[in-house]
Amino acid sequence: MKQPYAIILAGGLATRMGGGDKGLLPLGGATLLDHVLDRIAPQVAATAINANGDPARFARFGLPVLADPVDGFVGPLAGVLAGLEWAAEEGAETIVSVAADTPFFPCDLAARLLLAAEGMEAPLALAATPDGRHPTFGLWPVALRHDLRAALEGGLRKVVQWTDTHGAATAMFNDAGDPFFNVNTPEDLARAQAIEGAQV
Repeated sequence: MKQPYAIILAGGLATRMGGGDKGLLPLGGATLLDHVLDRIAPQVAATAINANGDPARFARFGLPVLADPVDGFVGPLAGVLAGLEWAAEEGAETIVSVAADTPFFPCDLAARLLLAAEGMEAPLALAATPDGRHPTFGLWPVALRHDLRAALEGGLRKVVQWTDTHGAATAMFNDAGDPFFNVNTPEDLARAQAIEGAQV
């Protein structure tokens, strides 16, 4: 199988942070998005950002910025669809999705998702920890993009509702700490600063 592409999901409204782009918040002399890119880029063949509005605010990253292809802020599945349609045009077979506000996810995420989906005709897998699944971290097959678009246009919004329909595999992460810790509030950002400082 070809190396996957990646889509960074940055299209959320960030209401608990007072709005704006969470991925552009500062973390240790960089931004959350810089940390996410540092982790995902070595794992994939190419990367794009899913975000709505003016793409110029992400210009310094030098990556494609893909808006939701379905109107109405329908959630992360719209970002996944944006990534799948872009990847299909590029000739890729799969994409890995990651969240722009989760700076410490595993550096072998893609490999473990691919391993979990091994043998599937349409490789589809979600990351999980003992606390449950993390549906913004997944492996998605380009072959199912038309099915996903139809589901979204039909009103489906819940990630796991769609993935369960297609028998998604689960990649279990028992890593120390919380590998999918994400920044939702100012308090979370302060915690992220502390974690990042301890890693330096």
